[in-house]
Amino acid sequence: MTVNQFSTSTEREALCGFLDKQRADLLRKVEGVSDTDARMTPTVSSLSLMGLLKHSALWEGRWFQIVVAGRALPGEWTQAEVQGWRDEDFRVDERDTVKHWTAFFEEQVAISREIVAGMSLEDPCSLPALADRNLRWVLLHMIEETARHAGHADIIRESLDGSRGI
Repeated sequence: MTVNQFSTSTEREALCGFLDKQRADLLRKVEGVSDTDARMTPTVSSLSLMGLLKHSALWEGRWFQIVVAGRALPGEWTQAEVQGWRDEDFRVDERDTVKHWTAFFEEQVAISREIVAGMSLEDPCSLPALADRNLRWVLLHMIEETARHAGHADIIRESLDGSRGI
C-alpha cells in the first residue's frame, strides 16, 4: 500500500486520505523485518510489531464490516462475546508471519474502502450499540487508533534496529 499526497478538497477525501496515510505508515514499520524480530517486545511494553499489525488488521475488519456495515464475519465476536479480546488481539506466536498479517491487513483495508465509498459520512453505524455514531465518527476514530499504533510501531522498530521516522 502506497500513499501519495492526497486531496483535502472534501471532508471525505481528507478523512480517507489521512487514514490511508496512517495505514501506510504502520505497514512501512514492518517492511523488511523478519518474523522473529516482528514478534519481539524490545521495550517495557508487551507490544510487538506483529502484534500491532495483527490487532490493526482485526479491528479494521471489525469496525468497518461489523460495526459500520452490519456484516457477520465467520469466527468473529458478537456483542456478547467481547471479553478478553484486548490481550488476544496482540498475542502472536511462531505461526504468525509478517507476510500473513500484512496481506490480511491490506485485504481488510480494501473491503473498508469499498464500504466507505458506498456510504454517506452521516450514515449511522449498523451495530445497535453504536447506532448513535456515524461513518464520520468511525473514520476519525480509525485515524486516531491507526496513528497511535503507527507511533507505537515507530518506537518498537527503532528499538529493534535503529530505524527512525515514519
